[in-house]
Amino acid sequence: MSDFNIKYFLDKKVLEYNQPAFITNDPICIPHLFTLKQDIEIMGFFASILAWGQRKTIINKCRELIDLMKGNPYHFVLNHQEEDLKSLLGFKHRTFNDTDLLYFISFFRYHYSHFDSLEDAFLIGQEEDKAVSVEMALNEFKNYFFSLSDYPMRTRKHISSPLQKSTCKRLNMFLRWMVRTDESGVDFGIWNRILPSQLIAPCDVHVERVARKFHLITLEKVNWKTAIELTENLRLLDPQDPVKYDFALFGLGVEREM
Repeated sequence: MSDFNIKYFLDKKVLEYNQPAFITNDPICIPHLFTLKQDIEIMGFFASILAWGQRKTIINKCRELIDLMKGNPYHFVLNHQEEDLKSLLGFKHRTFNDTDLLYFISFFRYHYSHFDSLEDAFLIGQEEDKAVSVEMALNEFKNYFFSLSDYPMRTRKHISSPLQKSTCKRLNMFLRWMVRTDESGVDFGIWNRILPSQLIAPCDVHVERVARKFHLITLEKVNWKTAIELTENLRLLDPQDPVKYDFALFGLGVEREM
């Protein structure tokens, strides 16, 4: 299949999957429950970090978490008392437990006490007059996220980074949600200092399988270099918005069309 045909086919699939109907059965439905920017950020972050396993289970666990925070994540983060944290005890999704959750809440309280948006956490070390390096952003974000003195060592496994050679699928997906914007209304586009052209494609098992069939991935091992290779090939199809093809690749994979 020529590049022209690949582009034509994937562009059609982007239009097919990048629709409001996509939201209902995907973890992105969780931040769509909110209108306040900080609520969208907090629950978008939780939904992305908890995004492994069956999508229905992920969504249900996120709804449980919202209930534990009394339906107001941002207000809970900033204004909770020690007594309120007891309601979080016992929360668990796969290997993410209440120890991890309590630290996440501590980090959010610290961050939002200093900044208005979570976007600032991904801009550490970036020069204002230069293009954002998402690779640097993810590495610096992990350092910042675990900069509080009392972080549990076990929690580090839930935040990936390129330095670990991880594809950083969950964080790249979160960035896609926050940064991309178009008329479909699936992604939020509430951040504007990171550009869609700078994003790195989320690379999960569905995306990887389909991308290999199109020779968009050729590297044998799945790691950060794989995510970069995929993104660079997608930039040949659309330099300004390469990660929009995540809809096509993921949709084809999860629907078993490819």
